[in-house]
Amino acid sequence: MYSRCGTLGDGLKVFDDMPRRNVVSWTSLISGAVCSGELDVGFRVFLELMRSGLRPNEFSIGSVLKACAMIEACELGLCVHGLVVKLGMENDSFFGSSMLSLYSKLGWVEEAEQIFKYMRNCDVGCWNAMIGGYVLCGCGIEAMRLASSMKTEGVIMDEFTFINALKGCVLFGNLYHGKQLHGLITCSGMQSSIPVMNSLIDMYLKNGLEMCAFEVFDRMLKKDVISWNTVFGAFHEEWDVTKVAGLFCQFMLAGLKPNEVTFSVLFRQCGNACDLKMGLQLCSLAVHFGFFHHSNVTSSLINMFARCNVLLMARSVFDSILLKGTGDFNELISGYNLNSCYLEALQVFCNLLSSGVEPNVFTIAIILETCGKSGNEKMGRQIHGVIIKRVLSGDNRICCSLVKFYVRSGCPDAAFLCFDALEKLDLACWGIMVSSFNGSGFHSEAIRSLNLLLEADMKPDEFIFGSIFNSCADGSSFNQAKSVHSLAIKTGYDTHVYVASSIIDAYAKCGDIPNARLAFTESSGSDDVVIFNSMIMAYAHHGLVMEALELFDKMKLANLCPSQATFISLISACSHMGCVDQGCALFESMKSDYGLEPSPGVFGCLVDMLSRNGYLESAKGLIETMPFSPWPGIWRSLLSGCRIHGNRELGEWASQMSCQLVPENDAAHVLLFKVYSEAGSWENAEHLRENMIEKRISKSPGYSWVQVH
Repeated sequence: MYSRCGTLGDGLKVFDDMPRRNVVSWTSLISGAVCSGELDVGFRVFLELMRSGLRPNEFSIGSVLKACAMIEACELGLCVHGLVVKLGMENDSFFGSSMLSLYSKLGWVEEAEQIFKYMRNCDVGCWNAMIGGYVLCGCGIEAMRLASSMKTEGVIMDEFTFINALKGCVLFGNLYHGKQLHGLITCSGMQSSIPVMNSLIDMYLKNGLEMCAFEVFDRMLKKDVISWNTVFGAFHEEWDVTKVAGLFCQFMLAGLKPNEVTFSVLFRQCGNACDLKMGLQLCSLAVHFGFFHHSNVTSSLINMFARCNVLLMARSVFDSILLKGTGDFNELISGYNLNSCYLEALQVFCNLLSSGVEPNVFTIAIILETCGKSGNEKMGRQIHGVIIKRVLSGDNRICCSLVKFYVRSGCPDAAFLCFDALEKLDLACWGIMVSSFNGSGFHSEAIRSLNLLLEADMKPDEFIFGSIFNSCADGSSFNQAKSVHSLAIKTGYDTHVYVASSIIDAYAKCGDIPNARLAFTESSGSDDVVIFNSMIMAYAHHGLVMEALELFDKMKLANLCPSQATFISLISACSHMGCVDQGCALFESMKSDYGLEPSPGVFGCLVDMLSRNGYLESAKGLIETMPFSPWPGIWRSLLSGCRIHGNRELGEWASQMSCQLVPENDAAHVLLFKVYSEAGSWENAEHLRENMIEKRISKSPGYSWVQVH
């Protein structure tokens, strides 16, 4: 009783005053200590029980095994396992489930399988422990397979079985099995179990079926705070945040009280939507309910203010935290990174080290990102030294962060050395290696990584293939693209949407439209908008506007809804071929026919089309009336049009607007110089050149290359 009420000390006094003790009293104290988090007390009392000469029962041993799992005490857990075998209790189902949980927590899934295999008295608790162990170790397929075999073995599933099996579906991304489990839940009458329905909602959300998740949510007769928190977190960045607010109002009207998770989720949603006004309202509510200083809430508040570009408020929340945890430091460093305040991020990291707070894997990853983005290679190497000193260099996540840092810093050889230090290489590590090289322009190193992967008898997945084809496209490596395409066909990934679109893009950027068209034909059976967009973009880049428009018509016949990327490609094609009326008609159809609000990219293409074809005043009017703040690229499009059509006055204005945004960028100055020189205004051109020399603005040299094949 005392231990359950949180006063274990009183329980110990009662135990010490007992004239006679039996196994039940010892077990009660051990269980109470473990449940209260006093693991050292639980271990000590268990040793005293052994010395007393009494034989421990399955409940006392189960409690000790639970404690071993909590702190991942593998050696002590193995000793207790040996004791159980010695006492002849290894076939007890209660002990079995505890042992399975321990080995799973330690990541020893094969050992857990052996224990489960040779258990004679397996009850539903043992089955649940093994399924939960698979989930804990990331083995989603095995979890679903074992859950399926319960039916053939005649074991009746309970709510914990369904919860763990649904988690397995999330891990594997298997919606088919998830729907089957939904049917079993309905047939077994588990729809009244709130935890099961919460897990079902979570499964649908993480598999991308938001509507199904909301249908399950709406049909629930009873909902708890976890149910509401799950759907609060379901909204995407592009959704209107007022929908979240409306849902929260329903939650409050239902008479439920929000907890710290509720506010944590809602603050992050406001941050994703950059809705500071709603975030501040919720902040007042968090203060009212007394959750403002909870660690989860403060971390989410820092995240929200940073995403809303209110760094002073983010720093104020951070400074108000009395006992700062690693998560608080991580959020503030990430916030500074997000807003390109790299010096401040490094200062916060130094404060973390001096305050005695222990950095975790995420801290190291974030600060290495800071060093990479800021070009502070010296600091990054010092952090590498800290990693080696603390024996963290074997951790996959840290090594992958080091790889990304060295690649970003232009040190591919150092990246390979860090990669070689990894003890266990999986496809995720290889994928990070390849994508890092590709993203930083090291295309030959990306191909080298693929060759090393193949030498290690591993097969690339769709993400690695996509990155490699992007490298081939960016480097115009036609021969490499053909070789990798053969490998993709051999492994069966050539028809995967992500890979197929990358193949089309690679061939198109290498100038081979026939092969791009062939790759499209072989993969278009999937009728995916991404593949159509890739082929339309390929036609657009080669000036084949009629082919692009014909493919757009086929896309409509296939009942595929075009995306922003579709219209960017089509308007770009119209721009280069002078089809202004067609381009404007496409722009107007976005909202009228498809309900799409044009993105900044679409406006940029439209301004480029109007400017390129001499409609300079229309382009200027569009920039001034569009629902976005102008950016340097859109001013350069207008300035380029002014150069082509000799409009000096408008060109000077566009150059001035561009230079206000990026004063040290050479593009606007060079274009204006061409406007002056082509109009014969050599005096103004010379004055502009002198101004560039005075401000130390130099023209970036152009370059081109071709691969002979």
